Amino acid sequence: MAAREIKSGIFYVGSNHWDRRLFDELIPLPDGTTYNSYVIKGSEKNALIDSVDPEKQNELIANLKDLGVGKLHYIIANHAEQDHSGGIPEVMETFPEAKVITNQKCKTMLMELLLLPEEKFITVNDKDKISLGDRTLEFIIAPWVHWPETMLTYLQEEKILFPCDLFGAHLASSELYPTDLPRVYESAKRYYAEIMMPFRNVIQKHLKKLEEYSIEIIAPSHGPVHKDTDLIIDAYRDWTSDKVKNEVILPYVSMHGSTKKMVEHLIDALIKKRITVKPFNLTKTDIGELAVALVDAATIVIATPTVLAGPHPAAAYAAYLTNALRPKARYASVIGSFGWGGKMLEQITGMLGNLKVELLEPVIVKGYPTTSDFGSLDKLASAIFERHKSIGIT
Repeated sequence: MAAREIKSGIFYVGSNHWDRRLFDELIPLPDGTTYNSYVIKGSEKNALIDSVDPEKQNELIANLKDLGVGKLHYIIANHAEQDHSGGIPEVMETFPEAKVITNQKCKTMLMELLLLPEEKFITVNDKDKISLGDRTLEFIIAPWVHWPETMLTYLQEEKILFPCDLFGAHLASSELYPTDLPRVYESAKRYYAEIMMPFRNVIQKHLKKLEEYSIEIIAPSHGPVHKDTDLIIDAYRDWTSDKVKNEVILPYVSMHGSTKKMVEHLIDALIKKRITVKPFNLTKTDIGELAVALVDAATIVIATPTVLAGPHPAAAYAAYLTNALRPKARYASVIGSFGWGGKMLEQITGMLGNLKVELLEPVIVKGYPTTSDFGSLDKLASAIFERHKSIGIT
């Protein structure tokens, strides 16, 4: 990916990974991703903001050479994860005079992950500054966005925030600045859901801290650069807020049709009460789409048959994922079926311990659902409606 100028003397030098389809061997990437790296040329010194994934480090080095960067004084490491830091050893090999600037916790992690020598580091604390001559970099320590050592870098004179993973998106594009804003919004929301949502309360505090700064450009480590900074900041304020929507997320799996029939009945019952329902067949679902749906929903209902006395593995994974992502849902329940017995219900509810939800009366049936069982599903729909009504979202 060719280097591109953001402002005079400030360049994007990162790389697109157009065809990457899985991140951390876990997260689907339907639109690929980018590894964003930026170089700032000062009147006295030059600095690189983050590097790239090792697979793309040759592109980073080529961009720096194409820009005529003869000397690199600083490498700013906002985050130790290898998709940002993995290219640092190659950059240091090319520019042996460069020092790595980061906080103490990130320094320790980089020494462990990349085996970098201690003498190559300069450590900084929150609000410390470093001069490039006519430009000043300020460092903002922001732990748990989304690792414990993350920091952000603010270029004071140009009012550019380099927030690392915060405000990012897994979206490969030839555009430096986005033109398809709805697509960027959805990609950023998916990125938030999959990576940032577990740290929602911490991010709220960091957003408050950023109100102290005048920010004209946001240049994250993944996805497009934002000139319309209000768009992405306001989106994060919404996603991290306590506000929920009149929605029920319904991940389900069915083996012989009993659970599916229950799901279909519950969907109809909720629709009749004007509640938005988002069902996800777990044998086909992209987990990223499920994660996005979890961002705003007031209620989660997991539907599963019983397999060897426990939940279907796909339902267990959905429960595990939901528990790990810690969405702001207020209510949860379980519906499903069994043949001869088991502890499916206890196991599923036991996997939701991180959620601050009220557990509504489950509906677990033996065999195929009867008229009485469908009545119980109607009662569950009514209970959901009443809970949503009580918090003013119907």
